[in-house]
Amino acid sequence: MSTLFDPGLQPERTGLAWQRTCLSFLAGSLAAMKVLPPLIGDWSILLGLTGSVEAVALLFIVRRRYLRHHHRLTAETAGRPPLASGKLAATLAFSVFAAGIVSLAVAIRLA
Repeated sequence: MSTLFDPGLQPERTGLAWQRTCLSFLAGSLAAMKVLPPLIGDWSILLGLTGSVEAVALLFIVRRRYLRHHHRLTAETAGRPPLASGKLAATLAFSVFAAGIVSLAVAIRLA
């Protein structure tokens, strides 16, 4: 059993928040595959699959990152884990931005 390195368990809360974010992105992508085909055609299937694959990949990356940080924090020679580079947040932000552009295109086409 590992020692309690942070009484507030901040890394666990952050890891869970990232997991919820990735699962929400996955749910939105799957919903898009179901709802959008009558509106924008077969492109919606491709967009939904792309979003789903990206959400699952981000989920694995988030989990691996959490485990790496947890191991470093609980190790006997624990140093501070390196600061995040921001690539994960930038990837998710770009994906949500792209989904917003697609939503805007659908709204304009329906108007």
